[in-house]
Amino acid sequence: MPTMADVARSAGVSVATVSHVLNETRPVLPHTRQAVLDAIEELGYTPNTLARSLVTSRTRSIGLAVSAISNPYFTEILQGVEAAVLEHGYGLLIADPHDDPEHERKVVQLLHERRVDGLIVAPSADPRALLAYLGRHAVPTVLLDRIVDGHADTASPFDQVCAENTGPTARLVTHLAGLGHRRIGLVAGLPGLSTTGERVAGYRQGLAAAGLPLDEDLIVPGNSEASGAERATAALLSLAAPPTALVTANNAMTIGALRALRTRGLSVPEGIALCCFDDFAWADLFSPRLTAVAQPSRELGAEAVRVLLERLASPGRPARTVRLPCAFVHRTSCGCREEDTAEDRPRTRNTPSTSSALQHPGKGTLS
Repeated sequence: MPTMADVARSAGVSVATVSHVLNETRPVLPHTRQAVLDAIEELGYTPNTLARSLVTSRTRSIGLAVSAISNPYFTEILQGVEAAVLEHGYGLLIADPHDDPEHERKVVQLLHERRVDGLIVAPSADPRALLAYLGRHAVPTVLLDRIVDGHADTASPFDQVCAENTGPTARLVTHLAGLGHRRIGLVAGLPGLSTTGERVAGYRQGLAAAGLPLDEDLIVPGNSEASGAERATAALLSLAAPPTALVTANNAMTIGALRALRTRGLSVPEGIALCCFDDFAWADLFSPRLTAVAQPSRELGAEAVRVLLERLASPGRPARTVRLPCAFVHRTSCGCREEDTAEDRPRTRNTPSTSSALQHPGKGTLS
C-alpha cells in the first residue's frame, strides 16, 4: 500500500507538504497542490483517517441520532443528511434513540466518544439529560425536527432546524371548515414533543380563524404511532357527537386512523373527511387520495448538515433556529372533487405566507 512518503517522492515535495494538502492545515501553491493530487491518483494512495484526525483534531465524521428510522419521514431526512455529508467529504455514524430519554443520552454519548466532529439529533419528549450532556461537553450540535426552546436549564444554546408546524396544521383545519365541517377531530402526537405542541396550537388557531368553538374532547393523543392513533380515532368516534372530519398529526397516525375507520365501516370521505400532516410516497395511491401537508424532509436533513458545518467553521456565532416551509397537497380525502384539486397541484411549492393562506381557507398553499 502506498505511503505518504511515496506520494512525496512522486510529487517531488516534502512529506509535510503532502500532509498540508491532505489536511488543509496550511496554504499550498496551486501547482504544488496539483502535483500532490496527481501523485495520489497515480499511486492509488488512501489517506489514514486515524492519523489525519491526530493532526487536525477532526475525524471528518458526523453523528446522527434520530428515532423511528423506519418511518418514511425520517428515512427521507436521513437521505438528505447522508447526501449532504458525503458532498462535503464527511462520514456518517447513525444511532436510534428510540424516543427514550435515557437511551437517547447513552447513544449520543457513544457517538461523542467516537469523536464525531458534531451531532445532529432529533430530541425526545424529555431531552433534559441530553441537553445537559451536550452543554457540559460543548458538543457542536444541531437539533433536528423537534426544537427545545423554553428549557431554562439548557447549559448552552443550540442551532435548530425544523419545519413549520403551526400554520400548516391551521391550514388543514380551515380547509375542512371551508367545506362545511363544524366538528373536526385531531389525532395528536406524543405529548412533550415540540411538533405535537405546535400542531395542537395550529389546530386551535385554525378553529379560531374559522370561527369554530374549541371542544377539548376532540383532541386525543395518538402518541405519534399507528396503534396509538387507532385507539385515539376509536375514542373520537365513540363521542356522543363524533367528528365529521379528522386531522392526523403524522403519517404513522394516518395509517392507524384509517385502520380504525375501516373497523367502524366508515368510508373516506363519504363517512368522514380526512386530512393528514405528513405526505408520503403512497398517499397519492390511496382511494381516496390523501389531502396532506408535505414536509421538506430531505431539505431538512441537508439544511441541518449545512448549519452544523457553519457551526464547526464559526464556533462563536449565535445559535439560530431555521424553519423550512411546508406545502399543502390538495387531493380528495378531504371531500373535494378531483377536478377541484387539480388547480392547487402546480402551486404546492410556490407558497404565500401562512397568514394569507388562513384568510382563504379553500385555496392557497403553505409557507
